[in-house]
Amino acid sequence: MESQTIKGENIPSLGLGTWRLSGKECARIVENALSVGYRHIDTAEMYGNEKEVGEGMKKSGVEREDIFLATKVWSNHLSRKDVLRVADESLRKLGVEYLDLFMVHWPGSVPLGETFGAMRELEEAGKIKHIGVSNFSASLVEEAMGHAEIFANQVPYSPYDDQSELLEQAEKMDYLLTAYSPIAKGRVANDSTLAEIGEKYGKSPVQITLRWLVQQSNVAAIPKASSEERLRGNFDVSDFELSEEEMGRVFGLAR
Repeated sequence: MESQTIKGENIPSLGLGTWRLSGKECARIVENALSVGYRHIDTAEMYGNEKEVGEGMKKSGVEREDIFLATKVWSNHLSRKDVLRVADESLRKLGVEYLDLFMVHWPGSVPLGETFGAMRELEEAGKIKHIGVSNFSASLVEEAMGHAEIFANQVPYSPYDDQSELLEQAEKMDYLLTAYSPIAKGRVANDSTLAEIGEKYGKSPVQITLRWLVQQSNVAAIPKASSEERLRGNFDVSDFELSEEEMGRVFGLAR
């Protein structure tokens, strides 16, 4: 699987999103994803499944240092005290000693300086490797950059979302734009343009979408999957490349 190089570090371009996965099913899917070859796992305090994500990682037998693990702190826990507490709780639930990426899930009401000051403390203590944000506008990312080095911004990004402003900023500031809801809650599956492009490669509209995302610089995608078949299908996008014209056609679907 391809990777993106952000601030000198290689990050797998395709990850597993775990929103709405819970219990034994969540642990099983994380374990299966790692056995298929995924090495980028995304969760959050708010998902309530960090313990199960950790169990799946442990059962997979994949070395911890080979996995890029991301989690997030919820918007009403952005005071210094809460950020430090939530990070420790996430580490305990996940059963790991460090997080590769710790993100602010949504902007909140606490001053950014306080939140990112706490994040920097965690970084200095070796508990987190990178600081990130989620659902931040370009201007908020810029403001956050004044308080910490922002490694990633996780936003909804599918062929129907115009994220050109953030894409431009991600390239300029060298951060990772992580696409959640990359298949637009399944809507791409019935898209005639994507189906037509897919015919040429023997790929589904979903696979064309994921290929389009990972082929962009500074972009990673984290589709959710609830079956092994879907996990494998989503991962099977590295054996072909879209032409410039095809990339343009997919970009043209944004409205």
